[in-house]
This record gives sequence, C-alpha cells and structure tokens, in this order.
Amino acid sequence: MISDSVKLSKTAVIFQPSLVNLYGCTIGDGTKIGAFVEIQKNAEIGANCKISSHTFVCEGVHIEDGVFVGHGVMFINDLYPSAVNEDGGLQTEADWHVVRTHVKARASIGSNATIMGGVMIGQGALVGAGAVVTKDVPDYAIVAGVPARITGDVRKKKLKDREK
Repeated sequence: MISDSVKLSKTAVIFQPSLVNLYGCTIGDGTKIGAFVEIQKNAEIGANCKISSHTFVCEGVHIEDGVFVGHGVMFINDLYPSAVNEDGGLQTEADWHVVRTHVKARASIGSNATIMGGVMIGQGALVGAGAVVTKDVPDYAIVAGVPARITGDVRKKKLKDREK
C-alpha cells in the first residue's frame, strides 16, 4: 500500500507497489524500493538510494542521497519499547518519544543489520551484514559484529584492492 500522504518522486521506482507499505514518508528522485519494505511517516529517503526487500524504515529515520540499504535491515526508533503504560493501559503515540537516526550520503548497510535509534552512520561508511549498530559510525568506517565495531576504513580498503 502506498498512501496518498507519501511524497514520492516521479522518478522513484517501486518494483512491486502492492507489496510495500509506505505512509507519510518522503522518497527522493531515482530511489529504488524492493518488495516487502515498510517506510513510516516522517521518514525521509534521499535521491538515488536503494532500499532492498524486507527492510523496515521507521519514523524518525533520515537517509541521505546515494545510500544502499540491504535486505532485511531494521531501523529502531524507541530505546525503551513497551506495549503498556505504567497503569497497564495500552500505549499511544503520546506515550513515547521518537529517537531519530541519520544515515549520511553514500553509506552502505548490509543485509540483516539492525540500526539502533539515535545513531548517525557517517558518509561513505560500510555496515557489515548482521551488524548491530549501537553507536555513531564515523565517515568511511567499516563496522561489523554485535555490537558493531570499527574494523577498517572504506577508502584504505578500496585503495588496497586497486593495488592488487
């Protein structure tokens, strides 16, 4: 379902519109969105991004231009989730605070990574598949593991690979 509340660029590509759930979000020029993706209200996806299948982009996530998001990536916007209030009543939107997350331009996030709320993933950074990002990731850093730790630098890795 693509809600009328979505600000969808005319050049964005949604491969299977009947298999996505988009509402109240913004999708930039040339961005491609795979099947079984949910993008919630107040999430922003920049231009020329690729959001792969089975990914969840929740409210409060801002993704800049040229970002790759692999299959099954989960963004989190609530550091203390709960179904009920102190009195046992079901929580509403008024009972919690959105924790914002920012992914800078040209970053890449591997399949099945989990991105905790409140972090910033730096420009050109690479998040390894299955990583759990709990802290900010510097520009061009390579991070992997649970919790994610810096294992390298994208620029040095590319330079080293070219020399081979």
